[in-house]
Amino acid sequence: MQFGFSSNAFREYTLTDTIEILANIGYDGVEILLDEPHLYPTESNEQEIERVQRSLDEHGLVVSNCNAFMLSAAERSQESRKAEYGRETEAFHHPSFVELDADDRQKRVEHTKTALRTAAALDAPHISIPPGGPVPARKSDEQAMDEFVNGLQSVAKTAEAVGVDILIEPEPDLLIETSEEFLELMDRVDSPRVGCNFDAGHFFSVNENPAALVEKLSEFTHHYHLEDIPADRTHKHTQLGEGAMNIDEFLSAVEETDYEGFVTVELYPYQETAAESAHDAMQYLQEHGWT
Repeated sequence: MQFGFSSNAFREYTLTDTIEILANIGYDGVEILLDEPHLYPTESNEQEIERVQRSLDEHGLVVSNCNAFMLSAAERSQESRKAEYGRETEAFHHPSFVELDADDRQKRVEHTKTALRTAAALDAPHISIPPGGPVPARKSDEQAMDEFVNGLQSVAKTAEAVGVDILIEPEPDLLIETSEEFLELMDRVDSPRVGCNFDAGHFFSVNENPAALVEKLSEFTHHYHLEDIPADRTHKHTQLGEGAMNIDEFLSAVEETDYEGFVTVELYPYQETAAESAHDAMQYLQEHGWT
């Protein structure tokens, strides 16, 4: 088991500066945000990718995962999102695989395909994507699921061609929230390149025990996200040790499966204290004997 840190907390830094900081703290890898301001695939060229690879090599880090979940570069106004969804939604969820407009759905599909090619250029093993997205008020969950499956089938062909996995990340308030919903989706997807980005805090937020799910989802899990969550299970990414999750129990369960991949700490709300927060998370892992 190795530990990485997600660059989505470092949106006030360049990606190369982020890599240097995380290497100095002691992380094994970095999850690269495939969005502005780091490495947005639509606007990244070969020279930029080579520069990132040189920085990784120089500092002895590898890519733990590529985050193709967040998509702030294609942000829509809060007013339009609230009108369509009947509630406020995170800007970076849009456009999603289940938007009302077919052109918007296709934008997410094309972003995912481009993200897969970018990940392949970085020798990254996988990308993480949203589990469909927020379901619009005027759309049924059944219709949204059909659209998500169609989108997955399209991007899976690209994943198979470039040799990079697509990892779906269940999340509260999106189409797929729970472990059972994820497994039901897997029954409808026929590609060896589609799996799970297991976010421990997300499952905790929907009243599941992450440790108890590790073995259950191990067949599909190629990468883990880790953060703490408050005692009321609000979906709020919180510094390790400052919430109510049993992180040691969870990591012990992962260890028992002989998992050799990455657990990436994801603390994207901590932009104002990104470097300090990454340091404190590593200190927690060290003090608890995980590194």
